[in-house]
Amino acid sequence: MPANPAAENVFGTLGTICWTVQLIPQIWKSWRTKSTEGLSPWLVLIWSLSAIPLGIYVIVQDLNVPLILQPQLFGLFALTSWAQCMYYGKGHSLRWCAASMLAILTIFAALEVGLVYAVRPSYRRGDKSGKRATQFFGVLSSVMITLALFPQYYDIYQRRAVVGISVLFMLVDMLGGVFSDLSLVFKPPFDIIASLSYTLVVILDGIILLAAVILNPRARRRQAQAAETPGPAASSTSSDNSTVLPMSEPCGTGVCFEGEKMDYTEHASLHGSSQGSTLNV
Repeated sequence: MPANPAAENVFGTLGTICWTVQLIPQIWKSWRTKSTEGLSPWLVLIWSLSAIPLGIYVIVQDLNVPLILQPQLFGLFALTSWAQCMYYGKGHSLRWCAASMLAILTIFAALEVGLVYAVRPSYRRGDKSGKRATQFFGVLSSVMITLALFPQYYDIYQRRAVVGISVLFMLVDMLGGVFSDLSLVFKPPFDIIASLSYTLVVILDGIILLAAVILNPRARRRQAQAAETPGPAASSTSSDNSTVLPMSEPCGTGVCFEGEKMDYTEHASLHGSSQGSTLNV
């Protein structure tokens, strides 16, 4: 496809906008519920770390400005979400979280700037060492983005439900990957390594959405059965590791990402005391 700088920048800008605001719904949800239960802190921490090699790669490659901004904003918001995990999930003080976040950001910035200045001169001269180093950072970012989701997958496996993750976060994240891929189409030669990073985001986020569509309705059925089981049977069911989701489905899709965990026995007592009541998220 012939080069089209206008289309390249339009799609690149749309991708940047998506990846600027993608984690805001998740950050907002965590702040509103004062909980990060179900969100793996390793996911957002490794994502923030992946912004370093991806930032080095796009800067040295001299991609368009929106694509250069993407990893910086992506890393900032991912680290903010990690700080929330430490504050709400681990019980660290607000001062500790703010100081840790500032220290990590300073280290990230120093590493990225230092490595860009170390690699870019040889890359611009056309040296093989510079090209290999640049490709290494591109591949490294793809590997980190991929590996970061495995702790989240493990959490989903343990709970047998998708809990604590904002559906809007997942959808906007996927759109950011699609738009970023499209921006590369209009900038020949096509950058396969950058495209791999963006495409992996789309695929891996899609797996979480698919898991929610399949697992969350099953979790509600287990919840309903446990609520209707009297006495000792309900207590034995409560030892199940699966997570209980709200009986109501306000989104109308049957997929609720924001269900809060409740013990089966607690829900059974609520169900018995107030038939037809719903659990608010």
